[in-house]
Amino acid sequence: MKQRKDGDAEAEAVPVVIGAMVLDIQATSSIPPHPRTTCPGQVHYVQGGVARNIAECMGKLGADPFLISVLGFDMAGTLLMEHWKSAKLTTEGIRRHRDIKTPTVCHILDVTGEVAAGVASVEAVEKFLTPEWFQQFKHVIRSAPILMVDANLSPPALEASCRLAAESNIPVWFEPVSIAKSKRIAPIVKYITFASPNEDELIAMANALSSGNLFPPIEKNKCSTDTLFQMLKPAIWLLLQKGIKVLVLTIGSDGVILCTKGEPNSWRIGLGKSQRHGFGQQLFETMTSSSHPNWCSDSKVLERSPNFLAVHFPALSASVVRLTGAGDCLVGGMLASLSAGLDVMQSVAIGIAAAKASVEVDSNVPSQFNLETITGDARIVYSAAKVMQHQSKL
Repeated sequence: MKQRKDGDAEAEAVPVVIGAMVLDIQATSSIPPHPRTTCPGQVHYVQGGVARNIAECMGKLGADPFLISVLGFDMAGTLLMEHWKSAKLTTEGIRRHRDIKTPTVCHILDVTGEVAAGVASVEAVEKFLTPEWFQQFKHVIRSAPILMVDANLSPPALEASCRLAAESNIPVWFEPVSIAKSKRIAPIVKYITFASPNEDELIAMANALSSGNLFPPIEKNKCSTDTLFQMLKPAIWLLLQKGIKVLVLTIGSDGVILCTKGEPNSWRIGLGKSQRHGFGQQLFETMTSSSHPNWCSDSKVLERSPNFLAVHFPALSASVVRLTGAGDCLVGGMLASLSAGLDVMQSVAIGIAAAKASVEVDSNVPSQFNLETITGDARIVYSAAKVMQHQSKL
């Protein structure tokens, strides 16, 4: 990627990702863990962080993301920077300083690969990813096809980055990160086009945007996707009423519920902002080839009304090794697809295919993606997609 200077009105249009780069310490127990004692298992050091994972996934799917983040000069920072350089992605937006303690997270994983507990030390993101740091990249942000921010950013940093995007009508994707940090959407919701919460983050966001805790936690008892959707529908509707155009609700092994107030297959990044080269060009051509069916046709999946649509995309069967990168690769796959010019419906299918690839390896992001596998898996997802809910009295 070419170097940019402040004031460069000719800045290349590339997607921008802002948030955390983290060294993940992942400890997987080989037996059910017991409190107050150790147990046998495996410990791995993995390149992580929501924004970093998403950006790496995008890069390997043919997008050319511009990551804005922070790293120290400590061991963790050195490992992360070396890996990032090996992926041949730009380091221009990564702030480094001797006073920065590289963000680190320790995850305790159960025998199924799910996170049982964890401790995060990511204070450097809030302290050093400042509005002042963003200013030198304002032309990169203003020319981007899309901006993704993760909720590790401080409220002032979220506000500043979203405002820069809004000045040029750049769509913004909000990734909630955690239940506690998802509440940071409240002051910036007017800027948000996309949001990608899980069930618990959705409830927290809805409560943060309402006048009180109107939405109770969801019981974790296993229920059908239809029942779960009915339970979550009031919170979903509130977020859409507040201005979010596309809600990508992740529901674990059951896949994704895509919710909009209009037609999701009509939403795509403008042609002038689309980024198509290399893998991304191949992805676009394969997905839009005349040899493929019209995956957005009425006869396939959709039952719609003028003011509300909710579509269920099931997850793909996978040989699970680790689950920690699945959500980030879902988002990375969608952002790469949108940046290549695909619509939201196609992008969800690609995102689910990327998530499947991520859970089958022991890193957060696969070392590479296979075009035929990704598009083949996406087609399976799309063919199985079904409408969960159409016009409702909400």
